Amino acid sequence: MGRGWKRARSALRQSLTRQRFFKWIKQHLRIKAFYGTSQNAVKTQVWIAISTYLLVAILKKRLGLEEASLYQLLQVVSITVLERTPILQAFQRTVSKVELPHPPNQLTLLDL
Repeated sequence: MGRGWKRARSALRQSLTRQRFFKWIKQHLRIKAFYGTSQNAVKTQVWIAISTYLLVAILKKRLGLEEASLYQLLQVVSITVLERTPILQAFQRTVSKVELPHPPNQLTLLDL
């Protein structure tokens, strides 16, 4: 009976570990749909999502952006990924105000 008990305990432990892993994935990774149906396609997409999450977490730690959540940082990265914006500038909260010239150089369509 000792062997059967150990095997059942091991299976339960593995099941709980898998459940915790998938719960973490649901809570932290934004995978809306899988693009493929094969095991390799699903594994690849999960690994890419985990790698992206870890890279953004490292970025947050190195830049000292403790006040921003990882979700906010992912939003900024997804918007500025193809721009040539310095990374620190992309995360700055201050927005410079643009002054409009007086009188404006734009023609008025309807002078009301």
